[in-house]
Amino acid sequence: MIHPTPASRLAFGGERWLGMVCLDVAVKTWDVIVLGLGGVGSAAVCHLANAGCRVLGLDQYAPVHDLGSSHGRTRAIRQAYFEHPAYVPLLMRAYELWGELEDQSQDTLLHRTGLVEIGPADGVVIPGVLRSANEHGLNVERLTSHDVMRRWPGLRAEEDWVGVLENEGGYLEVERAVSTHLRLAQRAGATCRHEEEVLAWCVKDGAVEISTAKETYHAGHLVVAAGAWSQSMLIELEVKLRVLRKHQYWYTPGSTGFQQSEGFPCFFHETPSGYFYGFPANEACGVKVARHSDGTPLHHPSPHVPCQEDQHAVEGYLKDYLPNVGDQLESQCGCYYTMTADEHFLIDRHPLYPQVTVLAGLSGHGFKFTSVLGEIAAQLALHGKTELDTTLFQWRKKLTESGG
Repeated sequence: MIHPTPASRLAFGGERWLGMVCLDVAVKTWDVIVLGLGGVGSAAVCHLANAGCRVLGLDQYAPVHDLGSSHGRTRAIRQAYFEHPAYVPLLMRAYELWGELEDQSQDTLLHRTGLVEIGPADGVVIPGVLRSANEHGLNVERLTSHDVMRRWPGLRAEEDWVGVLENEGGYLEVERAVSTHLRLAQRAGATCRHEEEVLAWCVKDGAVEISTAKETYHAGHLVVAAGAWSQSMLIELEVKLRVLRKHQYWYTPGSTGFQQSEGFPCFFHETPSGYFYGFPANEACGVKVARHSDGTPLHHPSPHVPCQEDQHAVEGYLKDYLPNVGDQLESQCGCYYTMTADEHFLIDRHPLYPQVTVLAGLSGHGFKFTSVLGEIAAQLALHGKTELDTTLFQWRKKLTESGG
């Protein structure tokens, strides 16, 4: 991945650089280079390698690290997307690709535990879920608050709230998904170089030149999938990406009924204090809970620091809506949300350099899409277009939202 220090734009011999230095070292040539080997980047190198490309993946950290956004054991996956119906076709394809990845690897990555979303009938989540379900003919089950509490006694809901159950919802094993994409990419011929910091890139004579702390590489196309470090590689653009530090917690449940083996689902609450979500306990860990709202703004990514305010908010949520879980904390970790102004993804060719494709600003809800985002990245890099509708995620949408 990219070094977290924001890069400066310098001129060298009339060429426009994004970075600090131009290194005079050995030159390597590739069809496509992918910057970042987390959720999106690992999927992108896998799809590119399977397409027969000579592809190089670069990351500043060791494989499947815990210093970015793609870690923490689990990430939710769902189809009836309350954020916008335009995501649903991408999700349908993502489910297909996760299934293909499981078949190829002979490993289980997606667990269909069901997902219950709970909140006010006139809030944001429930109307959004029903809108996407209606537009795309998805099967969801409507529940009263009493239905929710009767079916899963560990969950609580306000008297006038409602719920929606999506049986196809569940979670992905995040580290295993990344490692599987990387393993299959390398099996298909990709080269993945970790612990190699990218210092700069430029477009020169119709190709892309990338300088790292070790070498200089050339490629016909560049895919930027740098997560929280994306802004430093996109400084010529008006789009602003805001990085938030987020926190994930695991609690040892104080009673039975919260185990995945007992039928406890993934869950999402829209509460007066914000959005909270979580996952059932299993043989490896307790109930996972996190706050989807808020977060600590960062000027650039930095090591995880526990936050007592955030933990207090999560434990207040548990007390109100999962009271029998208790407050016996097993472990915690941090990650990043990289936010766009409209909280929709950025997926497009670079507006100044058609040799560059950017996938960024997943805004805290992107991992479930990484299988399909890797496919989209490969299609944009190789053909300049994708088979899926990505209008909502294009540059012009972001520039409008940013006031550019």
